[in-house]
Amino acid sequence: MTKEMWINLPVKDPVKSRKFYEALGCEVNDQRSNDQMTAVIVGDQRIAVMLFRDDVFNRFINDSTPQQGTEVIFSFSSESPEAVREITERARKAGATIFAEPQDVQGWMYTGGFADLDGHKWNALYMDMSKMPQ
Repeated sequence: MTKEMWINLPVKDPVKSRKFYEALGCEVNDQRSNDQMTAVIVGDQRIAVMLFRDDVFNRFINDSTPQQGTEVIFSFSSESPEAVREITERARKAGATIFAEPQDVQGWMYTGGFADLDGHKWNALYMDMSKMPQ
């Protein structure tokens, strides 16, 4: 089937978005970054997140309608509850809006959620599978 996956997101300012994702610890692919887009790499699986300036993104989808609302939440695993708290705090300091403070959920998950500079929602999640209900 597929070998790689890219997530394409519209952003107002690729340069500011680059700085935001760098503050979270993401790697930037300079070969694929310019004033119209920034390419960041997320996680050990090296998922490419392509941050396209709004007008460029809208040309790709043949739509000039402004994007509205939350269509998806991107969730990523964390190594521990401490790691969830750390990434949430890094996001806060980089300018994110925290929509879910780090917290226990259902006794086996620990999660924290933030929206990036353009409102895209991200969820850091630690799961203790030994405590997961059967």
